[in-house]
Amino acid sequence: MCLLLGLLLAGPAAAQPDPLPFAALPGWAEEEHAAALPAFLATCRALTARDPAVPLGGAGPLALRPADLAAACAEAATIPPEDARAFLERRFRPQAVGTGLLTGYYEPVIAGRLAPKPGFAAPLRGLPPWPADEPMPDRAAIEAGALDGLARHLAYVDPVEAFFLQIQGSGRVLLPDGGLLRLLYAGKNGHPYRAIGRVLIERGEIPREAMSMQAIRAWLAAAPADAARALLHANPSYVFFRRDDALRPDQGPPGTLGAPLTPGRSLAVDPAFIPLGVPVWIQARDPLDGAPLRRLVQAQDTGGAIRGAARGDLFWGWGDAAAARAGPMREAVEMILLLPRPEP
Repeated sequence: MCLLLGLLLAGPAAAQPDPLPFAALPGWAEEEHAAALPAFLATCRALTARDPAVPLGGAGPLALRPADLAAACAEAATIPPEDARAFLERRFRPQAVGTGLLTGYYEPVIAGRLAPKPGFAAPLRGLPPWPADEPMPDRAAIEAGALDGLARHLAYVDPVEAFFLQIQGSGRVLLPDGGLLRLLYAGKNGHPYRAIGRVLIERGEIPREAMSMQAIRAWLAAAPADAARALLHANPSYVFFRRDDALRPDQGPPGTLGAPLTPGRSLAVDPAFIPLGVPVWIQARDPLDGAPLRRLVQAQDTGGAIRGAARGDLFWGWGDAAAARAGPMREAVEMILLLPRPEP
């Protein structure tokens, strides 16, 4: 990574006035460029549903519209896999945006029921009707019954699993008969998100260097029920869901852009700085073995905790293996956007 440190600017809206050469991207020659194309094509399909002139995000020279990617999208659908690298280098130019923080997220797969049962008492709620000019109840009030009769109960799960599913924003609920519910983000109560991991660090319960989703789960499992509930209520933000029966099991949930997320290739970004739809070259470390993580990903999603020019959240997929990588991931990252070259 150090090869690029002198080329990158860390300011919140900083960008190099001159593009980088692809040769300056460590690992670019070793990338499986063809493996990155399906996620880009998913971006292109999502862009067809958008007004070509409406901005996708970004600021100043990083701002993009769907029309800016139209030519690259048209060509991407026709190229053979062996020409993927040449296509990317012909159609895009690298633009450094800075060094920042890369975390991970995933789609939980949890057991659930359609009616409350012992061990499955927490409802996953649909979005209730609510006046736009009135504040909604916070998490503690909702779980105490403030929305009873207003918010549809889509499924019932373990309370801790419900909390983490809300943090991830989507999930898969396995039913005892083998059925599968795909639940997607439908909205939230408008209260600010507060990370309970930070609460535990401030209390001295878990050292900062040991903090992870797995460490939080272990603390909750060992704590008395009242203490565990109080910690969950320290985050007043609450997420509502909707069912989607059209998604295939091999598809990830749709991100903010509208494209199904691709494991290891979809990135949540702050659209104030990075436009949705743009390819992004990331340089970080694997959260499990520390090996270099250098790959081309797609800016396809956003998140309430994703703020800043070089702040990203990498989607790892679904299930236990994805959770094992997403949970502890908190790595320094260098981000380089691949901006479309102007048409002749």
